[in-house]
Amino acid sequence: MLSERLVTATMRHYNKPYLGQDPVDLDNLPGPQKGHGYVLYAHVPFCERLCPYCSFNRFLYAEGRARTYFKSLRAEMHMVADMGYDFASLYIGGGTPTLLVDELCETIDLARSLFPGIAEVSTETCPNLLNDDMIDMLNTRVQRLSVGVQSFDDGLLAQMARRDKYGSGEQVYEYVCHAAGKFDSLNVDMIFNFPSQTREILERDIELVMASGANQTTFYPLMVSPKNRRRIKSDISAVDFQREAVYYNAICDRLMPEFQAGSAWTFSRDKATLIDEYIVDYEEYVGVGSGALSFLDGYIYGNTFSLRGYGERIASGKMSVVKRGMHYEGKARMRYRFVTDLFGLRLDKQRFERDFGVSADKGLRLELGFLAAVGGLATNTPTEATLTQKGRYLLLVMMREMLAASNDHRDQERAMLPPDEKALLFEGEACVSGKMEECLAAS
Repeated sequence: MLSERLVTATMRHYNKPYLGQDPVDLDNLPGPQKGHGYVLYAHVPFCERLCPYCSFNRFLYAEGRARTYFKSLRAEMHMVADMGYDFASLYIGGGTPTLLVDELCETIDLARSLFPGIAEVSTETCPNLLNDDMIDMLNTRVQRLSVGVQSFDDGLLAQMARRDKYGSGEQVYEYVCHAAGKFDSLNVDMIFNFPSQTREILERDIELVMASGANQTTFYPLMVSPKNRRRIKSDISAVDFQREAVYYNAICDRLMPEFQAGSAWTFSRDKATLIDEYIVDYEEYVGVGSGALSFLDGYIYGNTFSLRGYGERIASGKMSVVKRGMHYEGKARMRYRFVTDLFGLRLDKQRFERDFGVSADKGLRLELGFLAAVGGLATNTPTEATLTQKGRYLLLVMMREMLAASNDHRDQERAMLPPDEKALLFEGEACVSGKMEECLAAS
C-alpha cells in the first residue's frame, strides 16, 4: 500500500531526532503545571521468560532482586508525590508486574493513597499467572488487566519462546476463559503480522478471542526495532509490511460489530467500559521505574536501565531520570497531538486551537490533507476529525513507527548496561550457573 509506505518513511525520518536522548544531570523530573492532566506509568522489569524479540527493559526474574526493586519503586512514587503531582490513572507495565502479586498490591495501594485522583489502574500479566489467588487479590484493585497472549497457535508460541513457559495455545485459552468477567476490563493482547503467521492462524486467533469471554482485545502489529527486524529476518523471515494492511482489515471486519474500535488497535464489546493504554487519553505522563519514559512539557525523559544504578539513585534521594530528548517545538508538538488524538479516533479541533493558538486545519494542513486525499477521514468538521477504517490503519502505522523507534532507543540502552547486568538479559544454563562470558558471547 503506497500510503503505508509514505507514512512509514515519513515517521522514520521525523522520529529519529526526537526519540534520541542525551545524558542530563537532574535530581528530579520537572514538576506539574497548573491545568495539565497526567498519567502515572510504573515499570516492573522482570520476566520468567525473556521473549527473544522484545526490546522493553526486562531482566530474568529472581525474587530477592524483584522485592528490592519494588521497595525502590515505591520510594520513587513518594518523590513524585512530594513534587505535587496527582494522576487520573496508573498504568503498570513490564516485564510481568504480577510475578510478585503481594508487592504489586502494596504498590497499587500506596499509589492510590499518594495520588487520590487515580480512578483506574491497569496492569499487565501473563496467562499462566491467571489463578484464583491472583484474581482475588487484584480484581478490586485493578480495573484493566491486560493478558499477554500474542497467539493461541502452538507454532507461533514456540517461535516466540513462550510455549514451554506460559502453556500451549489450548492452555492459554483456558486461562483467559477462567479470568473473563472478573475484571471491569479483561484485555487480551494479541500480535499480528508475525512473519510465519498465516491468514488461517490469524482468523483462528480472532475466533478464540471472541469465544473466550474477554470484553476487550488489542491487536498489535509486529513493531520491532531495526536490530530485531534483522534478527527476525535471519531467524524466520522478513517482516512483510504490505501484508499488514490485509491482516488489519481481517481483524476489523471479523471483530465488528460485536467489538467496537476504541483506538486504532483496541476493540471493546462495550465502548462505555473501554480502558485503553495511557498514551491514548493523556498527552503527558510521568514514568517511574528502571527504563520508564516520561513526556513532560515537550520533552521525553528516560530513566536509567541499570538495576543497580536505579537502586543507587533512589537510595540517594534522586529520581531515576538520567536522559532527555530534543524539545518538541511548535510544529512537532502539533504533530504529536495529531497522532495521539487520532490514534484514539478523534482529533478535537477546539482543544487543538485552544492549546496551540491556531486552527487544526491551518496547523495540520498537510497532515489532514494527506488523510483526506487517501480516504482516511470519515468526518472533517470545524470541531473534529474522525477516521475511516483505512485511516485507523494509517494511524496504527504511525504509532507502530513511534514505538519501534522507542524500541531502538531501548536496544541501545540495554547494550550499554554493565556486564553483570547484561548477563541478566539472557537465559540458559550458562547464565543460571554464573558463566557470564558464555552469556555475553550469546548476545
